[in-house]
Amino acid sequence: MSDHVTIIDHPLVQHKLTEMRKKHTSTAGFRRLLHEIAHLLAYEVMRDLPLQKTQIETPLEPMMAPTIEGKKLVLVSILRAGDGLLRGVLDLVPQARVGHIGLYRDHKTLEAVEYYLKVPSDIGDRAVIVVDPMLATGNSSSAALTRLKEVGAKNMKFLCLLAAPEGIEVLKKDHPDVPIYTAAVDEKLDEKGYIRPGLGDAGDRMFGTK
Repeated sequence: MSDHVTIIDHPLVQHKLTEMRKKHTSTAGFRRLLHEIAHLLAYEVMRDLPLQKTQIETPLEPMMAPTIEGKKLVLVSILRAGDGLLRGVLDLVPQARVGHIGLYRDHKTLEAVEYYLKVPSDIGDRAVIVVDPMLATGNSSSAALTRLKEVGAKNMKFLCLLAAPEGIEVLKKDHPDVPIYTAAVDEKLDEKGYIRPGLGDAGDRMFGTK
């Protein structure tokens, strides 16, 4: 796609995404698949975490072994659908700090309105992965990244399940320093701001709400 966007096209990711797209996939099935695919996406988004050597003792002898360098990660979930990806990523890095930002999309203006923000006080000293399944208009995601920068975040990546070209362009324009990781870039947005062909509303499908 570009240096700014990484499409994670592993066959397991693509297969699970296809199962999630199917309209007859149950709420329980959708939730399970999102949890599973989050493991695979997290593996790629954390590929370049810096390592340092630490002295340890194996059952046989001492050795210098690699560990993640410096302060650990902060995972920031854009509520509410971001929590589906968050839980899967946390399985891999349970020591990570967690932040939440709450935004809702005004369905008339399609603009993001913030209602909640809680992040670690030392977020500026940590690598930050912001998670939200859908990058649609990009307005909510861009607003979230802006607020996180305002409270000190410097080193951020954005992880989503699906992206629309329109949303990618918004993030590239507003936050060229924040790389995007996604499983797929779909065709377009419709007049209501939904990704097409997409998979519907990720939050509704994950929580069984309509």
